Amino acid sequence: MRLGMLSGLAAGAAGTGIWLRRRSRKPEEPAAAVVSRDLRVPPDPAYPEVVVVSGGEPADLVRAAVEALGGMKRFVAPGDVVVLKPNAAWDRIPEQAADTNPEVVAETARLCFEAGAAEVVVTDVTCNEARRCFQRSGIGAAAEAAGAKVVLPEDRLFRRADLRGSVLGRWPVLEPFLTADKVINLPVAKHHSLTRVTLGLKNWYGILGGQRRRLHQRIHESIADLAAFLQPTLTLIDAYRVMLRGGPTGGNVENVAMEKTLFGGTDPVALDARVARTYWGLEAAHLPFLEIAERRRLGRTDFEAVSTRVVTI
Repeated sequence: MRLGMLSGLAAGAAGTGIWLRRRSRKPEEPAAAVVSRDLRVPPDPAYPEVVVVSGGEPADLVRAAVEALGGMKRFVAPGDVVVLKPNAAWDRIPEQAADTNPEVVAETARLCFEAGAAEVVVTDVTCNEARRCFQRSGIGAAAEAAGAKVVLPEDRLFRRADLRGSVLGRWPVLEPFLTADKVINLPVAKHHSLTRVTLGLKNWYGILGGQRRRLHQRIHESIADLAAFLQPTLTLIDAYRVMLRGGPTGGNVENVAMEKTLFGGTDPVALDARVARTYWGLEAAHLPFLEIAERRRLGRTDFEAVSTRVVTI
């Protein structure tokens, strides 16, 4: 009997030891989901791949561009949850053109609701303090006035995903971009001290958490990785005001040109290439991220060969 008791105690001690070892281990991080978000609509030869609209106010530009591309019902179905991705990175006012014009964001949200969207989310992983960025840029108030939900990039909202890029592997991504039915990219056209310009493809940096500055050593590959990971439903590049110099943070309104233009379409590479040449005289050869994206078949840098419509309001 004593031997049986000792055996039971030994087994209990061993079990307790295993339990304690398990309890003292560092929690294991869940395996990263492998994600590829191709949210493009099918091509339609009845509509251009790129539109250039000029001469109006921001809301007019958005509405005219979307209409020329086939209307928002081509891109948004009834019941969809749509995420709008402006550039809201900086604590700046609209006149400084560091962020997407708030009326571009608001009008896009209104068109999504008109097409039957169940919910429209506006979000960005900002560089300056998020609440302040959405407030000072005017994006927060304009989006909410249009019925959209503004989501600030809180730590609890990031999910680690395996982007399977040449530079980007496992990385924290803001959850709305992983779950939305449709994503519309709403960058602002502006100068960038490192990449020369920041347009549609560079705007995807704002879906990532973590230490993004680590990516600057191979920034062009990183941008192309992001473009491959998240292929948007629609891109509308705000060129109502264009920061020609001093980007990306800006601040000096003397570096801003009033252009009253918007570029939209379904080929994000062609859009970036066209805007880069229009305002900075840059070719794709000056922008390695565009050439890498083209090699990955994400779009065409020879935008002149892409079907285009030019509209003047």
